[in-house]
Order: sequence, then structure tokens, then C-alpha cells
Amino acid sequence: MKNKRKICVVTGSRADYGLLYWLMQDIKASSQFELQLVVTGMHLSPEFGSTVNVIEADGFKVDARVESLLSSDTSVAVTKSVGLGVIGFADVCERLRPDLMLVLGDRFEIFAAAQAALFARLPTAHIGGGDVTEGAFDEAVRHSISKMANIHFVTNRISAKRLEHMGENPDQIYIVGSPGLDHLHRSAAMDRETLEHELDFRFREKNFLITFHPVTLDNMPSSDQLEELFQALDRFGQDVGLIFTMPNADTEGRTLIQHIEKYVANKDNARAYTSLGQKRYLGTMSVADVVIGNSSSGLYEAPSLQTPTVNIGLRQQGRLKAASVFDCAPEKEAIVEAISQALSFGHQSVENPYQQGDSAKLILNALGAIDDFSSLTMKQFFDQKGF
Repeated sequence: MKNKRKICVVTGSRADYGLLYWLMQDIKASSQFELQLVVTGMHLSPEFGSTVNVIEADGFKVDARVESLLSSDTSVAVTKSVGLGVIGFADVCERLRPDLMLVLGDRFEIFAAAQAALFARLPTAHIGGGDVTEGAFDEAVRHSISKMANIHFVTNRISAKRLEHMGENPDQIYIVGSPGLDHLHRSAAMDRETLEHELDFRFREKNFLITFHPVTLDNMPSSDQLEELFQALDRFGQDVGLIFTMPNADTEGRTLIQHIEKYVANKDNARAYTSLGQKRYLGTMSVADVVIGNSSSGLYEAPSLQTPTVNIGLRQQGRLKAASVFDCAPEKEAIVEAISQALSFGHQSVENPYQQGDSAKLILNALGAIDDFSSLTMKQFFDQKGF
């Protein structure tokens, strides 16, 4: 019997774990592949909920832990975290010796993993390349990972074309949609009553789900933008339920957490959560009247749940957006206007540009059709026709 090929999946945050969950389950159950799991970043930090415990409670064996996150969110600390991550992943590549590393997205700990894999001559598959987010470091990080990767699983056809323009091999670019949408047909939806019990929060007649991450390339400080959002939310009064999920460990992230904690402290209608977990998060998104902030989930998942989104500022600028996404400037009046438009739009069916089907199945089928991952390590730049 042919030995199973080892696929090393890296997860560094609650967000990418939620997107990778069903793919990891399918790799684990596969007759072709063996799952190796490396946990890093926020998963290992008590400050961000020690979500590695959630991963293990879900039945996954953690093969390696890479500590890289410093207890600071300055640009110097983030840069040092990347360096620590490269060192840690160098050891992981040597010890686990996988046949393929699989990473998702554009966070700095994933950037570190991709660098280590490159120098270890370990082929890499990257999920989410070719997207555009002009307001954050993520933009450059994502494109850098794409250039180090050998196989690309993209969320839409426009992203596929961008990778081709970047010189990537069209034969190794697969359109699979957003893997986070697999939850919608493979996980039982949480009802309102169960959510209220688990969140210890009473939903109001109207409810907003709010996630605001640092905007690392904007001239307007993220904390100032968040204060504008707070003032806009206050305009809707105490009868609206406000459910905050905390920002990532990016530059200014801890400052934003402090502001959110202070804002919700004396409000009966508001609650903030370090980590909801994917099922509770999607359940809350389904119950919410509007998703507000600058998280990609407002663009990826919310349209398929028929929940409108208010997308604030530049962080997601450049991404494809469904008709249920309302863009606005990070200014109080603009945010109020966008929320009012979203409430008027309401819950309705729209075309989601990231809805492809069963992403995990599409990814595994593509990987299974590649006989030798190592044959992909020597990359060729594919010029566009007529170049």
C-alpha cells in the first residue's frame, strides 16, 4: 500500500482555523494524506483566549507549536515576531519533514512559515492568494506568500487572473471559493436561544455584530477610526444589541482592545468576546441585522447568510463585494448613513462572489491529482501572452 503523503497545515489565529476546519477534517479522514498540524500565533496566547485548547477539543492532534507572538503590538514587536516565527518553523520543517505545507491568508506568522518552507525546499500550497486589501500590510504579505507558494487555491476568478499576471503557473491555480463557506452546509446552525445561553447575552430587537481590526497603512490612526465607530453606534441607542469580537494581534491591536473594553464596560446592550469560535460567530452573524467593521468575514461569509455588511475604511479596499456590502469612510456620519442603508436593505438573497461549492473537496481533489509535490519546487515565471 502506498504511504500517505504528509500535509502540514499551519494555523495562527481563530479566523484562519475557522476557515481551515473542514479541510483539516477531510485531510484527517483521507486515505491519500496524513494531517500534520502546526499551531502558532494567537492560538498560543492566553491574552487571545489560548484557542489551541479549542483545536484540541475538536479532536485534532497538534504536532508542533511555534511560539512567536511578543506581548506588544508595535511595528518592532511584529517584525521580531516574524523573525522568531521563521526560526521556529525552520525547526518544524526539519523535524516533521512533510510533503507539502498548506497555509491560508496573509498574517505575519503565515508569512514566517512560508519563508521557512521556501528555504527548506518544501512545496507550499496557499489559500486566498490574488486578493486585494489595499489598506493593510496584509496586501504585501499575501502577494509575497503567493510568490513563495507552488500551488494556489483562490477564492474567485479575478484573484486567479491576478496571480497569472504575477507570473504564476496557470495550471497550479485552482478556483475553490472561500473555505469558510463550507460551514454553511456542513455544520448545524446555532439557533437564537442557544446563542443567547452560550454568549450569556440577550439579543435585542435589532443587533449589530462588530469586528474592527487595525488599519495598518491608513494615515488616520486605527484608534481614531474606532472612536468614530463608537460615536456612530451611540446614535442607534440602547435598544440595539452590540456584539463585539476582538481584533487581531496586529500593530495597534492591543490599543483597540482596550478601547473596546472601556466602551462596553457600562453598557447593558453591549458585550465583547475574545473568541466566539466559528459556529457561534456564524450563528451570531445570521442573527445580526448588520455586520459592521472591516473584517473579511463581512465580505466572505455574511452575504451567504443574507446579512448586510457595513465595510468601514480602506482595510478591505479592492476586494470583490456582494450587493449587500455597503462601503463607507471611517467617519461618524458616513458610518451612520451606511448602517441605515444596510438596515433598509435587510436580510435578502444576493450573489456571493466567493461562493464556489465544497471548497475542502475541491482542494483535496486538486492535491490528489498531483503525483509529486516536489516537482513543483523549481518555479518558472509564466509571462503573459504578448509580453
